[in-house]
Amino acid sequence: MAIDVEMLDALLKDIKTPEDIASLHSQMLQRMINRGLEAEMEAHIGYVKHDKIAPGETRGNSRNGKMSKVIQSQYGDLAIETPRDRDGSFTPQLVAKRQVRLAGMEDKILTLYAKGMTARDIEDALADLYGVTLSHTVISQVTEAALDEAKTWQSRPLEAIYPLVWLDGIVIKVQQDKRVINKSAHIILGVNLRGEKEVLGLWIAENEGAKFWLSVLTEIKSRGVQDIYIACMDGLTGLPGAVQSVFPKALTQMCIVHLVRASLRYVSDKDAAPMVDFLKRIYRAATVDEAERELNALEEKWARQYPSVMRLWRGQWDNIIPFFQFVPQIRKVVYTTNAIESMNMVLRKLTRNRRIFPNDDAALKGLFVAIREASKNWKSIQNWKPALQSFQIMFGEERVPLSAL
Repeated sequence: MAIDVEMLDALLKDIKTPEDIASLHSQMLQRMINRGLEAEMEAHIGYVKHDKIAPGETRGNSRNGKMSKVIQSQYGDLAIETPRDRDGSFTPQLVAKRQVRLAGMEDKILTLYAKGMTARDIEDALADLYGVTLSHTVISQVTEAALDEAKTWQSRPLEAIYPLVWLDGIVIKVQQDKRVINKSAHIILGVNLRGEKEVLGLWIAENEGAKFWLSVLTEIKSRGVQDIYIACMDGLTGLPGAVQSVFPKALTQMCIVHLVRASLRYVSDKDAAPMVDFLKRIYRAATVDEAERELNALEEKWARQYPSVMRLWRGQWDNIIPFFQFVPQIRKVVYTTNAIESMNMVLRKLTRNRRIFPNDDAALKGLFVAIREASKNWKSIQNWKPALQSFQIMFGEERVPLSAL
């Protein structure tokens, strides 16, 4: 729609500061909403306001004044006038009955919550950023609604095939029995046949162990997962066996990202970059034999200074070498770190800022909101089709349906 330039100039002539812009937005939004509500009423009762009727004609329903209320928005408080009708059948859609916030305010609250802010922190931030005053109680109600959503999400049906999954766990601090203990949040990140990344679920337990992972894997199978091609994991003892007991055809692979990160915990800052270069030469090798030669070179260079790194790689070698049977297209997918890194970055920020969760439900709610925040930036894996074609060559048409190609 073209806007008259002179009218626009007149509207903007006194706008000089960001505060002026916010005020203009607020006034325009308020006027737009009120006009929109009037239009809804006209459509509901079937005639325009002040429309005359013929002598003797009657109307079954008519206007019956307005109800005033204030709603919060990112541009501040808005004075809204909702029309009423005589038989009480009008149900406004633009701003619903009993609605006190414009759509989008809840998202802003949850975004701040995902960063580890408390309800009172969020209250202060919304007042500073948007001039909106929401009570501690209202903010808590919004975040509590996320817990119900998290529980629904946790039990949702899953797809039948996930070519690739990562099994990961992070340590969180939770209050229990009047003391603070460490617990493990178990997370499965999957890639479906369309190359889309999604978190299959989130489970909180006192310890990260193969026995608990077995129950997690059994649960996702009961929720619909029938096949996994490759399961990437950290070096937890017994985890490969737990995976293969539930998904016997799955290949288990030590996650290269976890392995490199674990190695660098033992390395000084000044040696980190040279160490990464050596490790890259191992996992970028074309064959197992070449990788073993690079591992020997790593040992010759660093074994005396960093024996723990060598024990880590030697001890996990059987879980590393499946990587070298993959063609380059699959290797790129297996080593894709963007989704893991973006998710872990958001989760680490949450746990660093929140530090201690009052109970398991609070931890589930916070981690779920943080995962949802991280997933907003996820994109489908690049070069997924060639990887899927390679999966079909590796595993056959029986496991990789032609319809997915």
